[in-house]
Formats: sequence, structure tokens, C-alpha cells
Amino acid sequence: MSSSPLRRTALDALHRSLGATMTDFAGWDMPLRYGSERDEHLAVRTKAGLFDLSHMGEITVTGPEANRLLDHALVGNISSVGVGRARYTMICREDGGILDDLIVYRLGEREYLVVANASNAQVVLDALVERATGFDAEVRDDRDAYALIAIQGPESAGVLGSLTDADLDGLKYYAGLSATVAGVPVLLARTGYTGEDGFELFAAPEHAEGLWRALTEAGAPVGLVPCGLSCRDTLRLEAGMPLYGHELGTSLTPFDAGLGRVVKFEKEGDFVGRAALVEAAERAEKNPPRVLVGLVAEGRRVPRAGYPVVFGGEVIGEVTSGAPSPTLGRPIAMAYVDAPHSVPGTPGVGVDIRGKHEPYEVVALPFYKRQK
Repeated sequence: MSSSPLRRTALDALHRSLGATMTDFAGWDMPLRYGSERDEHLAVRTKAGLFDLSHMGEITVTGPEANRLLDHALVGNISSVGVGRARYTMICREDGGILDDLIVYRLGEREYLVVANASNAQVVLDALVERATGFDAEVRDDRDAYALIAIQGPESAGVLGSLTDADLDGLKYYAGLSATVAGVPVLLARTGYTGEDGFELFAAPEHAEGLWRALTEAGAPVGLVPCGLSCRDTLRLEAGMPLYGHELGTSLTPFDAGLGRVVKFEKEGDFVGRAALVEAAERAEKNPPRVLVGLVAEGRRVPRAGYPVVFGGEVIGEVTSGAPSPTLGRPIAMAYVDAPHSVPGTPGVGVDIRGKHEPYEVVALPFYKRQK
């Protein structure tokens, strides 16, 4: 049986012209890297990088009860989000398991944009449609209506500022506004997944290439480079940001992942998963089974997802994400470990890498935090 052809973004031809190494990611043909992933990573940390994120899933929710629907469907208090602001949240099953983590933008009094991970976009869409029953609201699949370009790094505001009249100084983190960038109408948001200051630009697909070229030209003097998914992963890992399928999944609740703060029990009305999440919150407070921690290698061997975390010959956890850290110069990992071994500085913790127990230091997340 033949597999479905990979989807391509509006920037596919441009990526290939730049010599990108392409890879299958959640059914999309996406740029993995353009040259050295280490150089791309360090460019974002010190200058600026440009990402094609058009594989993300955009879902529009509109109508008189759009806010009530989202309060019911998601764990966050979406009604409290002001127009022009955004909120990181999650959508869970009735048993509290995480279906996806999301960003919700409030575009108007009765209009929201829900952005899901590419691998879960259809799952989130289907869940929102099902949960919309009984609410005066419409859920619309807008995945084909947007291209998404991100510019990230300490020089990103300067580069973007040369192409727009939008008030970037007044645009707060997790806020968005309608703007024109290089003559292109966009939803301009101060959000990102790298641990650096940066912006995400939602535009019509037919404008994507012109927008990318304008940003590239404006960023050339400060060293902006195109960046692929590989360095995006090491950037988010250093910043301690979870990735669905690694730190998050249906077998975990937000409280298991150390992200119970996104669950808002105080909001009005019931929401999907509430009862299970109340129990999960109590477990996490009294006797958490495992805790998400950071691990920093004492040697050079790199841990990968699925590798056992060990202590005194016993398995005490599992690596969820691991990679060499270009910023720290050492391999790092995130892992779920038994609570007694989760305190930073706990001695004797290691990772079983192909049968050899490599020593690792337990540290608090994130590994890297930018200077404000």
C-alpha cells in the first residue's frame, strides 16, 4: 500500500533553491537544515534566524459563544484573554491525558485562532468540532489559509522594524496584531519556540515567498540565516520547552509534565477532563510519581529519547529528548525521573547509553535563559 505524498509548504521551491536538506515531519516535507545546524542554532542565539513553520495547524473559532466553547474544550481560561493577546494552553481527554499543547490568539471579541502542532492538527480540529455541539460557535479548518514564518533571535526586532510601521516596542510577549510587513498583510505575534525574543508572521500562502525574501534581505547585514527543524529542536531543548510526543502525550496530564499552571480550575463552567485533572493535581502535590528534569552530561556521549535513566543499577526514569547543546558545549537531555532523584544536584544519576552508564548531573530547567 503506497503512503500519502508529503505535503509541501508555499516555500518549498525556495528551500530547495537554498540547498536545504529536507525531511518528512508529520506528513510535511520540511527543511531539516540548510548547512551547519550548529551555525544555525548559534545564529538564533546571537543574531537572528528565519524559520518556515507553515506545517503548523491553524483553526479559527468564531461566534457569539466562541469563548465559552474554548473554555469548555481547553484547560485554560480563554475568556480572560484580551483581544490582541495570546495564551499557551492544552487540550486534554476526559481522562486528563494531553491531546496537544496549543497557542490561542484572540483576534476579536468573537474570533480566535487556535494553533496546533502539525502532528496533532487533525486530532485537535476533530475534538473542537465535537466539543462545539450545543455552543453558538463555528470551528473552521484554516490550515490552507496561512503560511507561517518565524524570525527569532536578539536582532529580530531590528530586522522586522525596518520592514513595518507596527509598534514593536509596544508589542508584548504573547501578543499579536494585524500589521503590514514588507507590504504584506500579516498577523504579527511576539511568540516563538527558541527561548529568544522573536516574532511569528501569519500570512496568505501566496505572499510567503516575497515575505521570506524581504526578511532575508533586511537581515543580511546582521547575519540572519535560514534555519531548519534540527536547530529549532536544540533551541527549544535548551530553553526547556516541551515537545509533543516527547515530554507531552496522552499518557500524561499537564500536572505530570510540571505544567499544571495552565489548568484553570477557577474558570466558570465545566471543561473536558476537569474531574480527572483535579485528581491529577492532588497526586502531583502529595506524591508525584515522576518529575521532568534536566540532565547535563559529564562526558561527551549524547542521550536520546527512550534511553533509561539509572541510579545504582536500577532504572529510575527515561530520557524524553536529548542532543548536544551548542550553547553549553555539552550533551543535555530532558527526562522523567522518580521524584526522590529529581532534586538538582542529586548524585549518582546516569543514563544507560548502549549498555554503559554515563554520569549526568540533574539540573533545574531550563538549561538556557536569555538575558532580558
